[in-house]
Amino acid sequence: MLEVVTIGVYGFTADTFLDKLTGAGVGLLLDLRQRRGVRGPDYSWANSIRLQSALLTTEISYRHVKGLAPTTELRQLQYREDDRKGVGKRNRIALAPEYTERYTHEILDPFDLAALVAELPRNSVTALLCVEREAEACHRSLVAERMRIEHGLSVTGL
Repeated sequence: MLEVVTIGVYGFTADTFLDKLTGAGVGLLLDLRQRRGVRGPDYSWANSIRLQSALLTTEISYRHVKGLAPTTELRQLQYREDDRKGVGKRNRIALAPEYTERYTHEILDPFDLAALVAELPRNSVTALLCVEREAEACHRSLVAERMRIEHGLSVTGL
């Protein structure tokens, strides 16, 4: 059975992030971010070029899957809901229902997930990456759940 894990950037250092991936047997990291950067010095290691360089030292492959990234409009919708609830992106625990509905309809439904799943490594775990600490607060949880339901993949959050 193919295994998928989900992981966010927040809450990790570069070293603890890489340790978590290698400890889980990750061989491929799928970056689901639209913008592959994170603001602030604490997370500069997660900016795409630095992250890819660090992954090379662990023999974990990297792939940007921009087709599964939320649009700017969708991200803004979620930010407005966060503001309304008085929570920040770094401490969000759930996605707005409208965001979930629109992401599913506009991004996930038209995406050829079967083709992506067919390309996943059979001899290692695949990680779905975004920034949020909690998978339920991030679109990666929607992708992971679709992979579990429609393709029978084992899914775990790191």
